[in-house]
Amino acid sequence: MWRSCLRLRDAGRRLLNQPRGALTASVGPGPNPLSPARAYAPPTERKRFYQNVSITQGEGGFEINLDHRKLKTPQAKLFTVPSEALAIAVATEWDSQQDTIKFYTMHLTTLCNTSLDNPTQRNKDQLIQAAVKFLDTDTICYRVDEPATLVELQRNEWDPIIEWAEERYDVEIGSSTSIMGPSIPARTREVLTSHLASYNMWALQGIEFVVTQLKSMVLTLGLIDRRLTVEQAVLLSRLEEEYQIQKWGNIEWAHDYELRELRARTAAGTLFVHLCSESATVKHKLLQQ
Repeated sequence: MWRSCLRLRDAGRRLLNQPRGALTASVGPGPNPLSPARAYAPPTERKRFYQNVSITQGEGGFEINLDHRKLKTPQAKLFTVPSEALAIAVATEWDSQQDTIKFYTMHLTTLCNTSLDNPTQRNKDQLIQAAVKFLDTDTICYRVDEPATLVELQRNEWDPIIEWAEERYDVEIGSSTSIMGPSIPARTREVLTSHLASYNMWALQGIEFVVTQLKSMVLTLGLIDRRLTVEQAVLLSRLEEEYQIQKWGNIEWAHDYELRELRARTAAGTLFVHLCSESATVKHKLLQQ
């Protein structure tokens, strides 16, 4: 019975959160009209065509150079980022590619492209509302009422994070076993909306990206505020799945791959938020192979 409820609940989440907006831009050829949730259809791989990667400071920010060519976005805009630290992180992504460029591993580049091109044409308020909307279907606010072992696991692992968020932001969040989820007070939405408004547009792109990965606004807040590590946040977001794996087993390679991918995306999004919120500069570096 409870498995059927979980399936119904997950279906409800997908319906409530459509469309989710795109944060998966890459250095691909252009927009993909067949998939509004993905702003770009990036090539999966390409042979490496450059030797050296460097960064330079221009009028609009920090630029990435592949040999003597300046990196551009999918919409052919000059690829510029607001901080030197972020530029070095992106340059490292490009420099770490081997004989083949694997675009699907370059999450920081993807987030920068999305911030620069803004393919979904959303403003700051829309980005904030998209993130806050996840409270309605937050992973850790939905609970099962059976079996008892999973009920206890959810209470022991998720309750402390909800309690932390409620104390940290002076709000009420709660949890529910109802298919409709908890009733989030209007004041909670107002407080968290005001908090997110303190971030710039670039950081908000990263926050929404992390929220989408974890399917949890609460876990994202804990991660951004350094209450949780990436590993902890990912495991908490997958608590029910990990419970099932422990009980019934899993396809090892598939589970391991999915877990690593989720960790990589979540870590990149979190780093992106912090680098876009960082005002300090770092010493200029030239990255060479």
